[in-house]
Amino acid sequence: MTSSPEDSVNPAEPVEPADPLDSLVLHATDNHVSWITLNRPEALNAITPDQRERLIQHFSHASSDPDVRAVVITATGRGFCAGADLRGGPSTGGRLAGERVAGDVARTIRLGAQRLIGAVLDCEKPVIAAVNGTAAGLGAHLALACDLVLAADSAKFIEVFVRRGLVPDGGGAYLLPRLIGPQRAKELMFFGDALTAADAARLGLVNRVVPPDDLEKTARDWAERLAAGPTRALALTKQLVNASLDTDRTTAFAAEAAAQEINMTTTDANEGVAAFTERRTPHYRGR
Repeated sequence: MTSSPEDSVNPAEPVEPADPLDSLVLHATDNHVSWITLNRPEALNAITPDQRERLIQHFSHASSDPDVRAVVITATGRGFCAGADLRGGPSTGGRLAGERVAGDVARTIRLGAQRLIGAVLDCEKPVIAAVNGTAAGLGAHLALACDLVLAADSAKFIEVFVRRGLVPDGGGAYLLPRLIGPQRAKELMFFGDALTAADAARLGLVNRVVPPDDLEKTARDWAERLAAGPTRALALTKQLVNASLDTDRTTAFAAEAAAQEINMTTTDANEGVAAFTERRTPHYRGR
């Protein structure tokens, strides 16, 4: 008997991922929640340019996919993310090694770290960071750009740039003052001291600190609550809050009114109002 290609496959044998990146940035969707997991534990999940692009793709897809209603980003091993992987150095665009043209660094940051942070801030679904370990540099900013931050009590946050003689990038000087005020932000960025999860929560950088064994469960509980909510209303709320610190009251009030006008055209808004008048629990569909 001639065997088919299917007959030659042993289902017990592991199948190599079609794309090596699939093993470095794990992704799964469960109960309308997109789970993104950094998986380079041997490098404390420092992000390579290829991983960065994959993360941006996942956040973009979450925005456009109506079946995704919340996002969780976490990591394996003892580190959440040690920042950008600098071992390869910035791209020289084919020029000789060591040769640098004015604008190269700014371009690398603009098209790299800043795009990643922007992808989180602009994602139309609520994003939860489940910080399992040290979040340093860009890794800290990746977590702090999320809408909600859960941290294992062993986690630490480090503005590591000053230790390398660098200016904070990846949106740090934008995010931190808005989260904790300029004086606290300067303290963290000037000294580069490690901030414990408990201290991060005290400053308002973290929503909740939990034992490491409870991190995934808590993230799942929060994400599934969000996924059961009025998705478009949450997206518009996120947009309003993120823009609120960059605008004046008149503009903010106009944006709020416009957002509610848009929201009232959604199925979920109609369901929410109907459920209130009928004295029942609303059933939102994310539409």
